[in-house]
Amino acid sequence: MSTSIGLDDRLRQYLLEVGIREHPALAGIRERTLSARGSGMMSAPEEAALLGLLAQISHARRILEVGTYTGYSSTAMALALPPEGRIVCCDVSREFTDLARQGWADAGVSDKVVLHVGPALETLDRLLAEDAGGSFDMAYIDADKLGYDAYYERALRLVRPGGLIAIDNTLWSGAVADPSVSDADTVALRTLNAKIHDDGRVEPVLTPVGDGLTLALVR
Repeated sequence: MSTSIGLDDRLRQYLLEVGIREHPALAGIRERTLSARGSGMMSAPEEAALLGLLAQISHARRILEVGTYTGYSSTAMALALPPEGRIVCCDVSREFTDLARQGWADAGVSDKVVLHVGPALETLDRLLAEDAGGSFDMAYIDADKLGYDAYYERALRLVRPGGLIAIDNTLWSGAVADPSVSDADTVALRTLNAKIHDDGRVEPVLTPVGDGLTLALVR
């Protein structure tokens, strides 16, 4: 499980105790994920809580998620949706999304989730071909880093003006600010951060929530 940059164990525990109200189903997902392969990919609880709050205050009815893993963030956002709301989830792993299905069922939000298992870019392009452009109120990207730029470009077309795009891992444990780090994932994130900063199509802010959460308001 990831946690916000700069939080030691004491502060992280304090945040979990009084900083958020974690739904029992979310606590269950968190506990199950801790023993799962790649558990560090799960969104930080405070990050998922923020995404849910943003969904509520923006009155979101349609949310797009690229990268679902075991379902912690999608469950948090689905809980924030009205009864008729839907979250469209994209992931390549049947193994992990089967765990996500359990969390959705425990939270009573299975009817709000539309899951597409397969390469996310194919799903996003299919949505665009089906005239879903501008039909989403919010998008959350937390998947393979080399695909981030392509996911961001599709999200810009799928999310309506005035909607929100959230992107995880944009501080990458601080590596993006270290010029000596030049692996492909870090370079991809560093390049995307610079692109979004200069992108007139959005109003962005990079926050130190989780492993870095970029919020970009679509103009």
